[in-house]
Amino acid sequence: MVVIIKKKKRLRKEVKLFLKILLIILIILIGFFIWQKKRNEKIEYMNTYEYKLEEVGYDKEEQSIIQNNLSNEEIDVILSKEYNYVIPELVQEKYFIFNNLDRYLDLYNKQRLEIEKIVSLVNTNCDYDYYENVKEADLTKNEAILVNKYYYLTEDYIPNDLVDVSLAYAYDGNKVTKTVLDAFLKMYDAANKEGIQLIISGSYRSYADQKEMWDNRRAAYGTKNADNYTARAGYSEQQTGLAIIISQFNYSGTDEAPAYKWLEENAYKYGFILRYPEGKEDITGYEYNPRYYRYLGVDLATKVYQENISFEEYYAYYLAN
Repeated sequence: MVVIIKKKKRLRKEVKLFLKILLIILIILIGFFIWQKKRNEKIEYMNTYEYKLEEVGYDKEEQSIIQNNLSNEEIDVILSKEYNYVIPELVQEKYFIFNNLDRYLDLYNKQRLEIEKIVSLVNTNCDYDYYENVKEADLTKNEAILVNKYYYLTEDYIPNDLVDVSLAYAYDGNKVTKTVLDAFLKMYDAANKEGIQLIISGSYRSYADQKEMWDNRRAAYGTKNADNYTARAGYSEQQTGLAIIISQFNYSGTDEAPAYKWLEENAYKYGFILRYPEGKEDITGYEYNPRYYRYLGVDLATKVYQENISFEEYYAYYLAN
């Protein structure tokens, strides 16, 4: 009987010891699994853009801006650069183009302009000097072609559908494309119903004629003045046959002709935009000109009008980007 009791006590001790060992093993396993989970979570977090951006130096708000506005491939490029507080400001701009990032940063470092202005200038190539880094105008854009101080037409380019404009609607010697003339006549009729008689005072100009005009102005006033008011040969939209200069017939007032106000508010309905708007001189490269209009077609002209930006800015973001 005593032996049996001793055996039972020994068995209880062995069971207790086994349970303690089992508990210790269980605790160790649980601890290991917790450690492993945290380790995996840390590794996983370290692979996130949030962590990587934080390591570069971007705070929570900047991280959110970058991640909400850029693709993963673009964020990888950002991570290859040193921290720059300007980048989050840039990527929020409506007309931001990622491929222009380095140029935005270079221009900002040089001039410290407002971010919106930096984006506009770079997008339209105005971070380069006029007539430098030029390329041939894209003829496949048809009526949406851009010709300016960075996009040129060759000397032999002539629109294939030029027509003479009747003296009832223009001064002698004016030509435009057939599409432009049709659109102008509709606009002429609409303005005429409101007591405004439009007349075309300038239109198509050949490469040779443009060269002669610019050369004469340069000889008289110097290169800078010539470039401010006259395009160099090949860089004039008037060579496309899509640009017209509009006056108000027989207006003799001393104030700005009523036609200019009417055109600014209505021309887009007929496919025309004010080509050199006020306040965009550093983008277009020319002084404000309330008489100079460019045909784009109703749909595109309406979009440019609604965006309230220059054609250069619209072209860079929506057509060339």
